[in-house]
Amino acid sequence: MEKKIIYERLNNVFRDVFDDEGIIVNENTTANDIEDWDSLEHINLIVATEQEFGMKFNMGEVTKMKNVGEMADIISLRASK
Repeated sequence: MEKKIIYERLNNVFRDVFDDEGIIVNENTTANDIEDWDSLEHINLIVATEQEFGMKFNMGEVTKMKNVGEMADIISLRASK
């Protein structure tokens, strides 16, 4: 799956989870960049992303993700298998 498509779909997930149509994520986006991104919303975001892409992150992947780019990389790797 192309990274462009992954980011388009991630933008939709983020907009839904945070109820903000103005959100545009990129590879460097972190929780510090989105006002309401706290630990509870992080869980909601992970679940919504898993549903969108039909996959499950393992605990190691979730704890290792430092930005949206790392999330997109995992999604890309899974989609290529």
